[in-house]
Amino acid sequence: MRTVFSGLRYAVVYDFSVAYKLVLSALVLAAAFALRAWVDLLLILVVTALVLIAEILNSAIEALCDFVETRHNEKIKVIKDIAAAAVGISIFVWLVVLTIEIHRFWQAMRFP
Repeated sequence: MRTVFSGLRYAVVYDFSVAYKLVLSALVLAAAFALRAWVDLLLILVVTALVLIAEILNSAIEALCDFVETRHNEKIKVIKDIAAAAVGISIFVWLVVLTIEIHRFWQAMRFP
């Protein structure tokens, strides 16, 4: 578990794309918890985990590629592009879910 938390801490501290997604998701999760929207809370948790896993794996792949080849290499570019595509897909799903949930929470607070 120490290694897990060490890697997560590193990702949050040194990778802004991980940090802001974690903070935004935490805020929406807090709203879901406060409104006792348990299914929404679980859905937000799942998509947040998906996007964080994709971001962390992408960072690891990029670091490994940069370690293996410091010069420009077309094969390395393709590997990085594929990893970035996985992140892009997960971000799209994450944004769709968060947008819908924020809208639903906003409506619930406006019209109780």
